[in-house]
Amino acid sequence: MPVIPALLTHAGGRPSVEALEARLLAGQTLLADTPEHVLEVVDVLNSYGVVLDAYSKNLIFQAERQFLNPFPVFRFLDGDLSPAKIWRHLNGDRINFEYAEYCMKAMLWHGTGGLDAYLDSEPFAANCTAIIRHKTGRDPLLALLHPLFPNFLPEAIRAAATTHALGQFWRVMSDLFLDLARAEADGTVRNIAEVVAFIKAGLVNAAANPITYGVQLGGERFWVLPPEAGLTFLVDVAVPYVEAVFLRGMPFLGTVSFNAQAQQISPDQAQFAYGALYADPLPTMGAGIPPSLLMQDMYRHLPERLHALYRQRSRGEGDVRVKICMSFQKSMFCVTNAAIDGTFPHALGTAVPAEQAANRAYARAWAERLAVARTDCLDPFGS
Repeated sequence: MPVIPALLTHAGGRPSVEALEARLLAGQTLLADTPEHVLEVVDVLNSYGVVLDAYSKNLIFQAERQFLNPFPVFRFLDGDLSPAKIWRHLNGDRINFEYAEYCMKAMLWHGTGGLDAYLDSEPFAANCTAIIRHKTGRDPLLALLHPLFPNFLPEAIRAAATTHALGQFWRVMSDLFLDLARAEADGTVRNIAEVVAFIKAGLVNAAANPITYGVQLGGERFWVLPPEAGLTFLVDVAVPYVEAVFLRGMPFLGTVSFNAQAQQISPDQAQFAYGALYADPLPTMGAGIPPSLLMQDMYRHLPERLHALYRQRSRGEGDVRVKICMSFQKSMFCVTNAAIDGTFPHALGTAVPAEQAANRAYARAWAERLAVARTDCLDPFGS
């Protein structure tokens, strides 16, 4: 296999808004269909699926077992307080759950979609009141804090609800990505179009899955996200996740100026473009750069087939996390592609003019956002 340079600025062309719109309306994939792209996307999602399995379990553990714990110093240990586990944790021999928390905080802060709407509702406020009344009656520290900082506990419950919902979302995505790897291994998935179709089918199948969350306090069950809230996987969690993590994200400390006079960060959160689809593939491995943590986690679980491909490119092992980041970005375009295909207002083959116009407007809106993303990764190197 030829050695291919790992370019860090532009890996290929940047399709125009019109070209992206045309691809979406034609049902074509955003990522070019090449055998190498299939290998990259399937294997990096295989690694990601393993990591998401750990992320999902830990987020659900935190939401259920560390609920309203003001000092959750052991929250990343999943309840295993053995000396060996603590030693490995302190030495960095672990999954970096800080990245999972970063994604949760991005969802909580940007606050889009049905989950956020419910967290602002009267029923949720009533649930919070009941939980706080019960908890402060048995916890002297929280009983002292609550009158002094009346918004502290309701905000902590909002964070716990978002944590649990994200854990449920990642549970589905972990299984989906691992199933994709198995499907490619047995020959069911052979090209990028089939990769996108497989992910789309998984999203559609899970679309109506209910998102609920309750906590056990002193032998009593309290609902935080009750069934009657009607929250579901796709509309209320998956779509807000794409908005918050794929698109908007958060500016990382040390990479842009937070000085308002410098105007490097828009005051309008809706204009943020720091998400996975916009990120420069430069994991610095420095403190405060969450994607670096994810690349390290994926490196620990990288399939040998993909690792061998990386070793043949330019600096070999020297920039392997950059290569993982670039492959991961390609895979996230495939996931976004599947999400767009699955949420068109009408069937792409419709002959009704009004429905065609609605589809064009939908595709155009996505194309305008994607045109300024890292679309240079969509075509093969040197094309």
